[in-house]
Amino acid sequence: MKGALLVNLGSPESPDAKDVKPYLDEFLMDKYVIDVPFLLRALLVRGIILRKRPEKSASAYKKIWWDEGSPLVVISKRMHKKVVAQTDIPVSLAMRYGKPSLLSGLQELHDQGVDEVLLFPLYPQHAMASTVTILVLAEELRKKHFPNMKFTTVPAFYNQPDYIKNLADSIKKQLDGFAYDHLLFSYHGIPERHIRKTDVTKSHCKIDGQCCVTPSPAHEFCYRHQCYETTRQVVELLGIPKEKYSQTFQSRLAGDKWLEPYTDVEVDKMPAKGIKKLAVVTPAFVSDCLETLEEIAMEANHQFKEHGGEEFLAIPCLNDSDEWCATVSKWISEWVNK
Repeated sequence: MKGALLVNLGSPESPDAKDVKPYLDEFLMDKYVIDVPFLLRALLVRGIILRKRPEKSASAYKKIWWDEGSPLVVISKRMHKKVVAQTDIPVSLAMRYGKPSLLSGLQELHDQGVDEVLLFPLYPQHAMASTVTILVLAEELRKKHFPNMKFTTVPAFYNQPDYIKNLADSIKKQLDGFAYDHLLFSYHGIPERHIRKTDVTKSHCKIDGQCCVTPSPAHEFCYRHQCYETTRQVVELLGIPKEKYSQTFQSRLAGDKWLEPYTDVEVDKMPAKGIKKLAVVTPAFVSDCLETLEEIAMEANHQFKEHGGEEFLAIPCLNDSDEWCATVSKWISEWVNK
């Protein structure tokens, strides 16, 4: 029997530091997030980062927390409910970190007699710290608890026509009535070394301005290429001229070279360039979360206006829109009917 498992990032149980700390520990101790040897990772995370970061992160979570709970989890549950209503097979929801766990999602499917699972990471672009870590943990759990299960994975959907249309339509709807000077595509950042680590050719990804537009097998797993390709296809569909949009990367950590240009740095510069009305979309996420609601809608908004900007529009993620839920349901049904 077939079933599907939707997997998103996850969230702390509450915006209190006591709950944020174990969530950050699980997240940052993941070897696909901070990809250094275990002892060094433990020293960095448990010896340094977790001494102060939980309080700071808790403060940020409190700004965006809803009465029903974490926005990301609440939105994911709403989306899941709509997808279930449109599919004929069992569909469960899990988070990579926190609850509901991957194990509980797989167990729920197993208890319904499912032995063929469509793993659906809810990330448009492929990255070690998102897609890969989900697939690795799912396989570990399968071997340990569900040896008779078979997995099929939904690949990165950054360039799928249905997704591009959903994203473009959402942007167009939000921009209606907002006479923007510039549209910024802000993607979550990752260390440059992650790009090179996922390069199947071991030589293509030079991050030199040319590799992402030069055809290569590396593009199947290259986060940077996939971000630029998402942007390219969306602006082409919407007919946005080159001078009216740009792309940046947000949420970097200190210490490593991360993908550039940086969102916060570029937003600060925009008012001086004559950009007074700025719209920002965050296509690395399908569900609004800390990085979109606090980092962009609050912090970037504040930065932009502090530097002379006048109007700022944070475009919501696809969330549980009917169109996006219909696309997810369609992809699941297509897999079922193969």
